[in-house]
Amino acid sequence: MVHSLRGPYARDYRDALNRMRSYKQMCPPENLYIREEGERCSIEVEWQYAERPGPPVLIGITFAYLLELGRRGTGRHLTAHSVEFIHPAGDVKVLEGYFGCSVRTGTDHNRLTLHRDDLNRPFASYNEELLDILTPALDRTLDEHQSKRTIRDKVKWILSRCLTRGRIDIQTVANELVSDRTLQRRLTEEGISFKKLLSQTRHEQALLYLADSSLEIKEVAFLVGYEDQNSFYRAFRSWEGETPANWRVAQES
Repeated sequence: MVHSLRGPYARDYRDALNRMRSYKQMCPPENLYIREEGERCSIEVEWQYAERPGPPVLIGITFAYLLELGRRGTGRHLTAHSVEFIHPAGDVKVLEGYFGCSVRTGTDHNRLTLHRDDLNRPFASYNEELLDILTPALDRTLDEHQSKRTIRDKVKWILSRCLTRGRIDIQTVANELVSDRTLQRRLTEEGISFKKLLSQTRHEQALLYLADSSLEIKEVAFLVGYEDQNSFYRAFRSWEGETPANWRVAQES
């Protein structure tokens, strides 16, 4: 399926990226979040179930593939507008040479930003008939995959993407799934509250970030949605029975 996206099965670069975003959900561990705004198109890579932080090398490979998808499909040597990594990702000069733009590390997101005009470029080998044959089958497979995920899984995945926004309520998540009332009812049916899921997600993410010794504890607090470091300390004690610093030391020993 991935091979097909760089072949004759997409109309243009935008179509290929959107298909990749949709069908990537069937190929863990990462998901793509695409946003077009102004003259830019940003693509963020996020680990699907937040079981572990995304290795920088794999994030870099994904970004390179997405840019190469456009280059090979359009037959042009496209360049990105910018590339951002949360963690160090190797030789920055080499990366800048490949992507043709500035590369930053130590940012809040893993993000590839493209020139929006490039998304309109047609793919030279587009085959409409073949696309019409493949799309229904792929969409059916995607629907089957989505139906197997519980509402709990979906909520935690959305929450993991939104933690740095600070205050998060059920409306934030419901906007991407169903109505507030329906979401509350379905969570009740699964025997869990939204507040509990938010706490679980913060807890899991905090452990992942703390395992990375390059991150300061105040940075971890921000990444899991706490503007006040003391609030993070109190929450962490309720989860693990000790301070974040002591937990980190225990893991390293």
